[in-house]
Amino acid sequence: MIDWILIGIAIAALLGVIFEELIHVNKAKTTLLLGTTAWIILFIDANKGSGLEAVEKNLFINITEISTLWLFLVAAMTFVAYLNRKGLIESMLNVIMPNQISLKKLLFMTAIFSFCFSSLADNITATLVSIALVLSLGLPANQTMRFAVLVVFSVNSGGVSLITGDVTTLMIFLQEKVTITQLLWLILPSFAGVIVLASLLSFGLQGKVKIKKQHHHIRPVDYTIAVTFLSTIILTLVGNVLFAIPPMLSFLAGMSIMFLVANFMAKDNDKDPILDYIRYIEFDTLLFFLGVLLIVGMLEHIHALHALLDIYTMFPPVIANYIMGILSSMIDNVPLTAALLKANINMSFSEWMSLTYAVGVGGSLLVIGSAAGIVAMSKVQGLTFARYGKYSLLLLISYSSGYGLVLLMTQYLQS
Repeated sequence: MIDWILIGIAIAALLGVIFEELIHVNKAKTTLLLGTTAWIILFIDANKGSGLEAVEKNLFINITEISTLWLFLVAAMTFVAYLNRKGLIESMLNVIMPNQISLKKLLFMTAIFSFCFSSLADNITATLVSIALVLSLGLPANQTMRFAVLVVFSVNSGGVSLITGDVTTLMIFLQEKVTITQLLWLILPSFAGVIVLASLLSFGLQGKVKIKKQHHHIRPVDYTIAVTFLSTIILTLVGNVLFAIPPMLSFLAGMSIMFLVANFMAKDNDKDPILDYIRYIEFDTLLFFLGVLLIVGMLEHIHALHALLDIYTMFPPVIANYIMGILSSMIDNVPLTAALLKANINMSFSEWMSLTYAVGVGGSLLVIGSAAGIVAMSKVQGLTFARYGKYSLLLLISYSSGYGLVLLMTQYLQS
């Protein structure tokens, strides 16, 4: 009985996000309330039996995962907030963009930039930078929505072929289901899916955009912090691959170096305190993440996610993997992938490759299905669950195109 109540709470949280505009309650408030309520119910129920220790242990694991993500986001968002307010991101746009460009060409350039950058950086950082670039263009709201949707899909697609680009890819690799060289082949279908989406979104886009190139007075300290940011991204990847250093730890170290650089190089440190940039972070995004991950952790604790494995008894792995990708837009792909790996389902190389693509890219189908989507929703005014949902068919077509190409490619590699 308790399990069904908890599943009902999870559904209510999802509905609260979907109908945010109708109920006029911020999604962070509803998810946080329902997430904490679910765990309180678990503790009350466990006190009646011997399961209290298990609840405490799983909550501790859940909170550890959440705090790791929170600290990483705080560091990444602080970097981006500083670079954005100092005009570094807009200045970068001035260098790479012509004075005038067609909307269609701009759309494809955005797709390529987001895809490539997410291959180098993590999804959250790539989304923050890409969305900041889009917002600096000053496009009308309806066009900004298209670009934001494309950024989310491109960012999720860009990281799927690298063990440093997506957690689920790393999990499947560590279980020796695929090799690094095999994963690199996923670049082709994932990039093709991005191009398909960009092509679909380009229909109806007419005219050209004049890039507003405003001159910003950029000081040596600003350039130094920009270099610190890029160095942090690179060293995070290297440190994680070679020494398994958590990205959160590397980014916090990078942020502390940023603080020290500003302290010693900035002459007007008292007028523009570097620590103030932490205040510019969207804390409602962090609270939303907290609520969502509490709910996902609760579902994992009551083994509700393991019920999804029945799909593999109903369908062949190729179809089941495709469905899992769609489900990953509603349920966090990390516990979903973990449940699949624990079940030790017997699949071929081709099927593990298709699952890697599906759980990495499928989260793009809904705005709440990935970290990239949640970050974009917090940065782009008016980007809600419902408005993102208007592009669901186009996203599904693009996801399906990439998935089909994965199957064709892996069949070719096996032959």
